[in-house]
Parts: sequence; structure tokens; C-alpha cells
Amino acid sequence: MFCALLGDASNGRWRIAPAGEVRSSTRKYRGETMVLETTHVTATGTIRVTDFMHAFRDPGPHIVRIVDGIDGEVPVEMLLDARYGYGDLPPWTRWIGDACTMTAVGDALALRCNVPITIDDHDPRAVFSVLAGERRSFVLSWYPSHQDVPEAVDPNAALDATLQWWAEFTGRIASTTDYPAMVRRSLMILEALTYAPSGAGVAAVTTSLPEVIGGSKNWDYRYAWVRDSTYTISALLHGGLVDEARAWRDWVLCALAGRPENMQIMYGIGGERRIDEFELPALKGYENSRPVRIGNAAYQQFQLGVYGETMGAIYLAHESGVEIDESAWGMISLLLEHVEKVWDTPDSGIWESRAEPRHYTHSKVQAWSAMACAVRALDAFGYHGPRDRWRAVADRIHADVCAKAFDVKRNTFVQFYGATALDASLLMIPIVGFLPADDPRMRGTTDALEAALMQDGFLYRTTADPETQATHSDPEGAFLACNFWLVENYVLQGRHDEARALFERLIGVANDVGMLSEEYDPQLKRQVGNVPQTLSHAALVNAAVRLGSRGTDKSLK
Repeated sequence: MFCALLGDASNGRWRIAPAGEVRSSTRKYRGETMVLETTHVTATGTIRVTDFMHAFRDPGPHIVRIVDGIDGEVPVEMLLDARYGYGDLPPWTRWIGDACTMTAVGDALALRCNVPITIDDHDPRAVFSVLAGERRSFVLSWYPSHQDVPEAVDPNAALDATLQWWAEFTGRIASTTDYPAMVRRSLMILEALTYAPSGAGVAAVTTSLPEVIGGSKNWDYRYAWVRDSTYTISALLHGGLVDEARAWRDWVLCALAGRPENMQIMYGIGGERRIDEFELPALKGYENSRPVRIGNAAYQQFQLGVYGETMGAIYLAHESGVEIDESAWGMISLLLEHVEKVWDTPDSGIWESRAEPRHYTHSKVQAWSAMACAVRALDAFGYHGPRDRWRAVADRIHADVCAKAFDVKRNTFVQFYGATALDASLLMIPIVGFLPADDPRMRGTTDALEAALMQDGFLYRTTADPETQATHSDPEGAFLACNFWLVENYVLQGRHDEARALFERLIGVANDVGMLSEEYDPQLKRQVGNVPQTLSHAALVNAAVRLGSRGTDKSLK
């Protein structure tokens, strides 16, 4: 209902800001919380706007915005232009009791505040002044339009409760690294990206923020990818957040439930299986980057890597005490039997190519990881299964990859069987334990990736577009997660100075509140793609821990 970012103000926004000229605006989170504070300095005074989502949803959800006068007197304007249907549909706005309500079809909003409001056409408006020491508060609540308006929320009590909730969360973080501020902030972001009712974590909270400014690589990331689970569970466990890791693990098990051949690579945050993709031509796109997409057709793809990522998530969690029962193991056994049948099938790969399926190297490595983790689970946790058969399948996959994905002349693994293109996902080979990082083939691969994909101090994703295998003429930004994987490879190869230099370069591109998007454009010196990105922040935590271990832990296992 607020799509100004992908269009303009007419497509929906909620603005609270000084009515006159602003000399400066700065923002930060209050301590170790997700409570945002924005300070506006004007010619007549200073105000601070505090924004947060109430930590307790029942009833809810609620967005709370508080305006505090810091000094002087500041005229302030509040404009609430809600547009349902992704910026298209103005609401029916009316008063119900003490709430200004905005309704369209099944959705409704209720605005309560302590300043006078007028309704201009469909939109609530307010103009007021704030003196030093004064406070004005706004609470916006969503509810189904067929239900009664939810009860009022006390904004001051909500602020106190939310600050306390975050204090309790961060108080449970137990991670020692050389970069505690960035690691702790990343763990907070991962928690904020998790949908509490289901345990699912979204890849990002935005859609269609472009990978190339003005280009068409604009995707909807507001869904839960199974792919992200291994990396996120690892990061949460590194932070001592066992309950949060259990929630992610439980979501992975739910994604697996039933027949493994029906498992998808992604779901809606409530478990929705259909994520139909369509475009919104009425929206001009972020900085004219079209099309704006809703939904993601990649949910229909076959990605072999999802099975290794699932098994890796289960194994990592169990190893840290988040155990599964025999019933769940029986379900996993069905998944492993399925991997035995399909591991030599072409797929769409980790980057979700919409071209014809291929034998992607990363996918085969993840299929190996599924079988290898299963064997380790039998040995370590006492489960029952055909160990020798699973070991033999793992060995066959391993031999197949080494024979068909390795370019002997160039001494490097390649993107897919028979390809000349390179791919930064090859950096996962030592991280999952497929080969040691100091294996000559892996050292050669790292050297080749650096030579072909490293520009301006950052690693790009591929040497060729996976859609067409044509060399990029308009490259996307440097993929941040891949850069953190390179940090881990450096550590595992004993290249500690290079690892630390790259890590510090990466965290240096975070925005002013510590968030990382999907990619970074070194030429434009700005982040690109959807934000904040689960994969980027999980990879950051794992790389920071790896730096602290100085390579003593050889793989994600």
C-alpha cells in the first residue's frame, strides 16, 4: 500500500517531516534494536522521529511513529496516502470512533494520533508544531476489513515493550568475533527478516529494486528461499541463537513435508506454494528500472541444490542440539532416496536461470553434500539408513563433478559441465567440504575467479550471463554473499591478510544503519538490488566467525 519507492508519491506513502526547509537529516537505530531514530535539523529547531513496529502483534500488526521536539519549534506535516493494490486503489476513508480508517476490499488501516486530522479526498492530513520537550504520536494498525477496528495501542508503552524485547534478544547473542558490532547488527536483521508465526525468513523485504540501475533485472524477493536456510541457521548458531535456529529448521521440515519431488525452492512466508509472477506497468520503477514485478516464477524451477541445502540445514541444527525425531528422519530419508534418482538431472542452478536446464557444478556439489551429510548423520547421531549405498552415491557424484566440471587446461572448475564460463558459486566447494581449500584444483579455481571476476576490489558473480552464456555487456553489481564466500576461502587457504582486507572492504559498503543489499556497484559506489538481504547478512556472520577461527573449522559441517 506504500509504493512510492517504485513509482511516485501518488502510488502511496506515509510522510512525517518538517514542513519547511530541512538543513540536515540523520538516522540511526537506538542501541541494539530495530527502533529507528531520524533527526531533522531546521532553521527554527530540531525534531526526532522514532519509527518501529510493535514487537507484539496481538492485535496487530502496528507501525508506531513518535515525533519528539528536541529544541526550538518545528512545524511538521503528516501525509498518509495509502494506495492498495500496489499503488493503484485509493481507500474509503472515514472515522470509526477515535480512529481514522482506510478500507479497500479485504484490507483496512486504522490511524490514531494526538494531533488534529483532516481528510483530503481519501487521505488523512495533519499540520502541527512541536516545541522542545513535546511529543506527538501516531499508530497505524492493519486489520481485516470485515473485523472491528482493533483496540488502541499506547505508543509510549509500545516503545518501552519493543525496546525491552530487543534488549532480551540481543542479550542472548553469544558470538565472539573481531567485528562484534556488524555481526550483532546482522543477527538482528536476520531476526527482523523472520516471520514469527511460521519461522520462515524472507530473502529481502523489497521487490524490484534493480540489480542494474535502469535495467530489467528487478525481482521480487519477499519470499522464503530454502537455499538461505543453511547459511542462516549457521549464522544464528554462531550467534548462540538456538531458538531462532530451531524456528528456521522447523520451517525447513515443513517445506519438506510430503513427497520430496514436490518440494519447492521457495514459498510464501505463510507456506504459500503458488507465487505467480506478474508485472505492474503503471509503476515506473525505482529510478526508471522496469518492469516492477510481483511474485516470482522461479518457484516452479527444479533446483538440485535445494536438497543439499536442506540436508545441510538439518545437520547443522542437529549438531548444535536442535535435534529431530525418528518421524522427521523418515521424511529426510525419502528426500535422500529422491536425490539418488535425480542427481544427474539438469537443473536451473543457484542463480535461477530461466534458460534451458544444465548440469550446474554448484548443484552437483550440493547433491553430493546431501548424501555426505546423511552419512555423517548416521555416524554421529545414530540414525538408521543404507549407509554404504548413500556413501556410494556420494562417491559417484564426487567423481562425476571432478571429471566433468573441471577444466584441466585452465586448472579450474567451471560453471556447468562443458562450459567455459566461471561462477563464484564454485567457492562453496570447500565450504561444504567437497574438496579441501588447499587442494590444487581449488586453489586454481580461486585464482581463476580472481582473474576473471575481480574488479575494483569486489568479486562479481559470473563471467557470462547464465541466461544466454553471452558476456555481460551491462553487468550487475558485485554479489556480496559471493565476496563473503571468498573471505572464507582465503581463510581456509591461509591467506589471512587478504581475507581481512576483503571483509573490511565489504562491511564498509553497508549503509548508514548497517544494512547490506544483494549487490554493490563499485563504479556507482552504491548498493543495488533488494535490501536488506538475508543471504548477505548470513554470509557476513559466517565469514566473520571464519576469520576468528583462522581456518580451524574446515567446512560448514
